[in-house]
Amino acid sequence: MALIRLGFGRQHLCLLRRRSFLLSKLIAVVFAVLLFCEFLIYYLVIFRCDWPEVKTPAHNSGQETLKAMFLADTHLLGEIRGHWLDKLRREWQMERAFQTALWLLQPEVVFILGDIFDEGKWSSPQAWADDVERFQKIFRHPHHVLLKVVAGNHDIGFHYQMSTYKIKRFEKVFNPERLFSWKGINFVMVNSVALEGDGCNLCSEAEAEIIEISHKLNCSREQEHHSSRCTDEQLLPASAPVLLQHFPLYRRSDANCSGDDAAPLEERDIPFKERYDALSREASQKLLWWLRPRLVLSGHTHSACEVLHGAGTMEISVPSFSWRNRNNPSFIMGMLTPTEYALAKCYLPYENTVLATYCVAVGFLAVLMLAHFKLLASPLLFGWNLLRKLKTT
Repeated sequence: MALIRLGFGRQHLCLLRRRSFLLSKLIAVVFAVLLFCEFLIYYLVIFRCDWPEVKTPAHNSGQETLKAMFLADTHLLGEIRGHWLDKLRREWQMERAFQTALWLLQPEVVFILGDIFDEGKWSSPQAWADDVERFQKIFRHPHHVLLKVVAGNHDIGFHYQMSTYKIKRFEKVFNPERLFSWKGINFVMVNSVALEGDGCNLCSEAEAEIIEISHKLNCSREQEHHSSRCTDEQLLPASAPVLLQHFPLYRRSDANCSGDDAAPLEERDIPFKERYDALSREASQKLLWWLRPRLVLSGHTHSACEVLHGAGTMEISVPSFSWRNRNNPSFIMGMLTPTEYALAKCYLPYENTVLATYCVAVGFLAVLMLAHFKLLASPLLFGWNLLRKLKTT
């Protein structure tokens, strides 16, 4: 009896060891997959991004170079349309992508081109405060890195939803500067939602601000330095500005857009509605005439596009930064001097790559479980038996 009990004890101990070994393998696989999909993949992908080189090197021209990141359409979900799981997944993706990009790329300034929130146009004061708190956590940054934001239609509403209250609420948090100069480079940040052109009070104020900025920029140009209308206080760096806004300038459609992150082929020929998909032709012409920008960056469409306007002014539509809007989000890296600029695109991890990794991991765990309970032959044993059968035949 003692020998039988000893045998049963040994079998029980062996079974416990096998189960603990299986459990340790399962935990190791789960931990490794989570570590890769939720942390390491962001470093591996963003590490491949490099700052572009400006044609005229700053050390040869005496001009300083500014490293700027441009991203758009983060669409932080609100309390109405935001499912908790959707919030968790998308916001974790944006947080890891942004924090990894800050650590690896070390930009000096980050611009977000509108639609920060998804429900800012109708959120209650408490919901707005909650959304702002989440934004500040996700897009936290060191004090030496500047974060500049322009308003989008989901932040303050389209023209028919826009109000002084919503604009003031947005500006209280983000304190947007319409004209921002650093290292001799001028940035003009426009509330493009207010460029409806119907003469409403908010629209008139927005146009008046742009006209005032236009005057300051004109005074900064050499031919107007001695104008009686200009004072020394108004002088800005003599550099054509970079225009930043949410709505793209007028274009008929995305038909001429190309690339992996352009709009889907079936959507590219759909005509744009003025004042909804893009600015009106009139508002676009005013901006180009008043500001004479050397570069325009916009968001809103969630897809990439390059458009050449008027006298050679390049516009870059920046794709969405969130998995919620596209499988392959990205952002723009810009190296700028007062006279030159160079841009490069940095892709974030593809959502389907992460999902596929999880699916493969689940399949691998299932195989481990089946093999452990002898419901599936060991892959090595199966391969050995197959090899023996091939040899005998």
